[in-house]
Amino acid sequence: MLDQGAPPQNRPSPPGISGFGRRLMWRKPVELLVAEGGQGEGGSLRRSLGMWQLTMISIGATLGTGIFVVLGESVPKAGPAVTLSFVLAGLTALFSALSYAELAGSIPVAGSSYSYAYATMGELVAWVCGWCLVLEYGVSVAAVAVGWGEYLNELLDGTIGVTIPDVLSSAPGEGGIINLPGLIVVLLAMVFLLGGAKESARANTIMVIVKIAALVLFCTIGFMGFKSGNYSDFMPLGTAGVSAAAASLFFSYIGFDAASTAGEEAKNPQRDLPRAIMLSLIIVTALYVLVAAVAVGAWNWKDFEGSEATLAAIMNDVSGQSFWGTLLAAGAVISIASVVLTVLYGQTRVLFAMSRDGLVPKVFGKVSKKTGTPRVNTVIVSLFCAALASVIPLGKLVDATSIGTLFAFGLVNIAVIVLRRTRPDMPRTFRVPLGWLFPVLGFGFCAYNMFSLDTVTWVVFGVWMAVGLVFYFLYGMSRSRLASAEK
Repeated sequence: MLDQGAPPQNRPSPPGISGFGRRLMWRKPVELLVAEGGQGEGGSLRRSLGMWQLTMISIGATLGTGIFVVLGESVPKAGPAVTLSFVLAGLTALFSALSYAELAGSIPVAGSSYSYAYATMGELVAWVCGWCLVLEYGVSVAAVAVGWGEYLNELLDGTIGVTIPDVLSSAPGEGGIINLPGLIVVLLAMVFLLGGAKESARANTIMVIVKIAALVLFCTIGFMGFKSGNYSDFMPLGTAGVSAAAASLFFSYIGFDAASTAGEEAKNPQRDLPRAIMLSLIIVTALYVLVAAVAVGAWNWKDFEGSEATLAAIMNDVSGQSFWGTLLAAGAVISIASVVLTVLYGQTRVLFAMSRDGLVPKVFGKVSKKTGTPRVNTVIVSLFCAALASVIPLGKLVDATSIGTLFAFGLVNIAVIVLRRTRPDMPRTFRVPLGWLFPVLGFGFCAYNMFSLDTVTWVVFGVWMAVGLVFYFLYGMSRSRLASAEK
């Protein structure tokens, strides 16, 4: 029996619950989660990442398609008040980031919110959370890859006067057969990841610096075309429009939690993970609000409808030259690729943790002794994401990613409250301020944004959850390592 001699707070399931309900609520002790850190089938992950690399991973995973592409789809929903939408989405991310920071410092493992849920709310909730993370990371990789193709075409047009035809750069149903650029960028990211975590982090850091420079350049050029009259009708679609845009723009903040998936490859995770998470969110939010304010000031909000490579188009319009837009497109091509790289990294590490617990096949937990990375896992996940990127339109991918992420973030806020009740004396390198207030607000903001998404997105989410539960009850439940230890 697992931990039968452990104190009450470490028992596999909450006291007072028996039978089938007890089985579903088995918790994995925090000490066991931490002790298993880095261990995989055939090898171990390598601790090679410092705070700088962790911060760059979070920025790299967050700062990309959300501002370069999704801004153009969100402005028609909210008008100039899209700046408020960014703030609302940012507040949702902030409260959840505080909860992530506390848990990452206490439970520094690769599974991110999946592992936090396993330690606090039991195996079934952990599975649901992990399944949401598969949706968050896997589908967002595809969405980012689709956005990358738009800027690649802008760059090709500005440099050699040639673009990839729609039939090879658009999803079926949008005038194409396959999105070839989206397919290619995922496979390129896969090649980087197969080389090792430290090498991938170094490449990501270079790309992050390029993307920040590109956005600063946009603000500099775009401000020259700023027209205060573009803000005269600030909220043309009311608060409903602000909420709808915020729900979609939350996609822009997905990724700040990527550092938490590197818990087993960080040199000093208890100290560095909370700092990296909070620092990356502050930098990203400041850039988002600044870029959105300049963009709406330079263009009438109605002009954003149907625009592609929006920031490059604004720069061309303001400057009257194609050079600046082409330069921004080059920066976007590099920077959006870093999002694909880091989010794909996060997806593989979540599946690595789930495999170690027996909830998904062992192949996802095999580690190469040569590179210290889960190579087979990386190849399988990359091919899956590449297939999604090649055939599904951007808008559908964005909303599906947002709802899965909001659900997982909501669970993280609950996990903070539960862990404080069950393990009040547990060492914490960071604590969410004001007791339970911020985690409760974080959960509330997540729920509010979820209910702002359309019915189709909820149907897709429901189907995804149903498939995940079927997989758990037919496969994961019987193969769980906790179940094996209990026998």
